[in-house]
Amino acid sequence: MFLRIAHLTRYDYSQPVGFAPHALYLRPRENQRQRLHDFTLEISPAARRVATNDPLDNALDWAFFGPGAPAAQLEFRSQLMVETLDSNPFDFFLKPSALHFPFTYDPAEAIALAPSLTPRPDSPPAMRLRAWLAEMLPSPPRETIAFLTALNGAVHQALTYTRRDEPGIQSATDTLALRRGSCRDYAVLLIELCRALGLAARFVSGYLYEPPPPAPAAAQAPAMHAWAEVYLPGAGWRGLDPTRGIFCDDAFVPVAHAAVAESVNPIQGTFFAPAGVTAQLTTTLSIVRL
Repeated sequence: MFLRIAHLTRYDYSQPVGFAPHALYLRPRENQRQRLHDFTLEISPAARRVATNDPLDNALDWAFFGPGAPAAQLEFRSQLMVETLDSNPFDFFLKPSALHFPFTYDPAEAIALAPSLTPRPDSPPAMRLRAWLAEMLPSPPRETIAFLTALNGAVHQALTYTRRDEPGIQSATDTLALRRGSCRDYAVLLIELCRALGLAARFVSGYLYEPPPPAPAAAQAPAMHAWAEVYLPGAGWRGLDPTRGIFCDDAFVPVAHAAVAESVNPIQGTFFAPAGVTAQLTTTLSIVRL
């Protein structure tokens, strides 16, 4: 599937401010399941852009702003065309040792996966998570893929989706108590459940293409999306979207992944201003299938 994506993020300040360097996770990753055919990034006020990679090999752009006059507006405008190739999310093989759950990672895998097996500091105790899952899945399937499908579906069915535009991740403790959250909150809960069960899981930030609904009035403004990836021996990292209760296919465009969700926020940076200056965020996003 070929997708054209245009993404604008604008900050309007109540008075002119100066800007510290900004870290940008806006360029989709490239691998055997996704090809990036073009990518442009425009920044206003003008900034020096330095393209790098972070420790997890995500594409990371730095924006360095000069000492010019302060500005009352900051804009990041990215445009890209990406080809997604994972049309069948179940086109993989598992090692025989991982065909049934629970399984264990071999020593080399366990060392490499350690950050994605470590619970968040604000996560509920593993016993609490396993007890919740036992209530939701009293007779879990033994086959690994069937188990993951059921686990993903349990999170999807237990929560009510709420779009949250404010920054930050809701802890899995709060999500269980409130029984609602945004896509990133769903993803974090699924990740913590996986880790409590000994499954390596990580957070993914990216885009999701959804066909236009029949009635234009029913369409919701698109936004960046978040989901989880679980490491399966033989298959590698496979995406699961608990917000929809499905395995991820070629409608998903991964941008960045991390063991710690907050570390791959799309735009990270600060501004310099007197106390009391306020900021307003506006985003527009267009995702079109070509």
